[in-house]
Amino acid sequence: MNLFFIKLLNGVTTGALYAMTAFGLTFILGMLNIPNFAHGALFAVGGYIAYSVIQTGGSYWLALLIAAVSMAALGALLERSMLKKLYGDGPDDENFLLMALFALAIILQEVIIMIWGGAGASSLPPPALAGAVKIGPLFYPKFRVFVFVVAAVVVFLSWFFIERTRIGALIRAAIEKPETIVLLGIDIRILFAASFAFGALLTAFAGALSLPLRGVHPFVGMDILVVSFVVVVVGGLGNLYGAIAAGLLIGVLQEFSTYIDSLAAWPATYLIMMAVLFFRPQGLFGKR
Repeated sequence: MNLFFIKLLNGVTTGALYAMTAFGLTFILGMLNIPNFAHGALFAVGGYIAYSVIQTGGSYWLALLIAAVSMAALGALLERSMLKKLYGDGPDDENFLLMALFALAIILQEVIIMIWGGAGASSLPPPALAGAVKIGPLFYPKFRVFVFVVAAVVVFLSWFFIERTRIGALIRAAIEKPETIVLLGIDIRILFAASFAFGALLTAFAGALSLPLRGVHPFVGMDILVVSFVVVVVGGLGNLYGAIAAGLLIGVLQEFSTYIDSLAAWPATYLIMMAVLFFRPQGLFGKR
């Protein structure tokens, strides 16, 4: 029974990270109507930036801040300097944008190897989060509890920003009826940049947050991208709240699938996606 609860807590913690990452991916998908193939690479760069800050004597808390802010700035810069030139109304324009994002993912992966090398990187939790905390009859790592709480708070604040602020209302309007935003005289391209920056911030923060938990390596972006797409498909394309629920579901499923085999996590992930696509193609929380 103790093992069951430990696996449940591990799954929920991993799922919270998946939810935060997929939330950012879903946000960009809803705004730009395209999958961001560079999303996982931004996760990896965020993790490596946090690692560099810690290695140069900075605190883990400073590393979280610098990773998130710097990648948000990079996301806005990339959108304004490169992606905005590829927007259009035809399918060819969307194909160009998809190829540009795929190329960006490869470029960022190679930049990681050039700067940090091909080996992985990790860090210890900050001293305040070392050790374990008693949860009922269990002793559970403090850092995992911290990761879950922070991920939950970040997702809640993201929800509050989207649902309860004027900028969030404009972004939701731009997702649902972009022509209305244009008629109001608001530059929708600014909202595009803000959305891309916000998505980059969330995934980079997740990368930095998970550094002591999972570490990073140059190809971790592809793993994160794949699982984020699975979460988005299971939750429902463009459904922000579906991404949260599906992230938790996938995290718990991966953890408990190791009861069957230590390598069963990924096959189980793809099986749940196939089942959802077969029985409910619009996703668990998507609308028909």
